[in-house]
Amino acid sequence: MIRLFFVRHGETEWNTTGKYQGQSDIALSDKGRRQAEALAAHFPAETLDAVYTSDLKRARVTAEILVNRFGCPLFPDKALQEIHFGDWEGHTYEEIVSKWPEQGANFFRAPEKLIVPHGESFPLLQERAMQKVQAIISENEGNNVAVVAHGAIIRTILATLMHIPLHYLWSIRQDNTAVSILRIDGEFTTIELINSTAHLSRQESL
Repeated sequence: MIRLFFVRHGETEWNTTGKYQGQSDIALSDKGRRQAEALAAHFPAETLDAVYTSDLKRARVTAEILVNRFGCPLFPDKALQEIHFGDWEGHTYEEIVSKWPEQGANFFRAPEKLIVPHGESFPLLQERAMQKVQAIISENEGNNVAVVAHGAIIRTILATLMHIPLHYLWSIRQDNTAVSILRIDGEFTTIELINSTAHLSRQESL
């Protein structure tokens, strides 16, 4: 058995302006750092045995703040990076649908068919992400493990573990520093929590 705590990174300036980040290495904003500190202070577990994180700084710094609280090992990994949005990175959704109307429409309507110019597809992201998740599971029997990453990749992982087709992955909300908890026992997955930001309501002046 393993309990996996999936955590989206804290807020960035590009989050507030609606720009697609993908694998662009955007830092946390001041608010995002405070969100990560609130997460660490009010994390929904007494212990963590390990934290795996995307090596992009917005996720890595969020993870480092968690590790400072729990004193566990930290494992940055490129395999946990966000989906590569190619030519879309740095653009807003409005700009994307204006310049790439067909592909932009598929982003929400049919993500499994999405082709981003010079980017990565959701099926390829799913393959990359699940290879890493399966490795984490095999290495951490009996442990509490946090995986700190990004909105699209976490949605893809959760959809896979909950047997939801990629077509419906946007039905899974992922807010900044949201926590989702899954217990995995052999072939059985139990959902304990999805997209919780209860820690933010306990932090003053965010």
